[in-house]
Amino acid sequence: MSSRTRRTRRTVVTSGVAALVAVTGLGLGAAPAHADPVPPTITCDPARDVYWDDIVSVRVEPTITDFLAVAIVPGTTGSYTKTLSEVTSVSTTVNSSVEIGTEFKAIFAKVSVKVGFSVSDSQSTTRTTTISETVNFNSPGYYGLYRGTRKVTGQWVRYVCARAGSTGYWINTSPNGPGSFTTFDVPELGTVSCAHPETPGSLRAAARARLVC
Repeated sequence: MSSRTRRTRRTVVTSGVAALVAVTGLGLGAAPAHADPVPPTITCDPARDVYWDDIVSVRVEPTITDFLAVAIVPGTTGSYTKTLSEVTSVSTTVNSSVEIGTEFKAIFAKVSVKVGFSVSDSQSTTRTTTISETVNFNSPGYYGLYRGTRKVTGQWVRYVCARAGSTGYWINTSPNGPGSFTTFDVPELGTVSCAHPETPGSLRAAARARLVC
């Protein structure tokens, strides 16, 4: 993701606050612990089979990456351009490394299937130089401008097809335990207000919690 200034324009209405993307708590929480998955067969074809990957566990966590609290008092409504402050960042990693090779794309494809939305499968980060929003406030209140994403973490296993004569056998590449990964959903910009509750477990609820209403 390139570093650049991002600017959007939205209107905060009296009856509520419009979100750019509706986010639900789909997939929140860690999957139940279980033994590492194994390939469906003991043998493999070394001329055709290379890897067999599977996801051991996955967790989805709404994460606010940039935020700004704004207090609008009576008589001060109108259009404002505000710059958000970075509070955290999320980067795509495999085994804590940000170098993501093409051989790991299959892992992230399986992660996307498990969580129900597309995740980053290449070297990327939510960090940018500046996040600015132009917002029109038409009602007094305490607001939060946010940028965030759904952070996805978990564990994975990989088997390789090792030749033994004319036959191959699946060999666990991590006999000491599964590998780890971190990735994220497409970032979202939005506005929340103390005057309006949000769906528990959602990204917007995580942003509203920062207002300490």
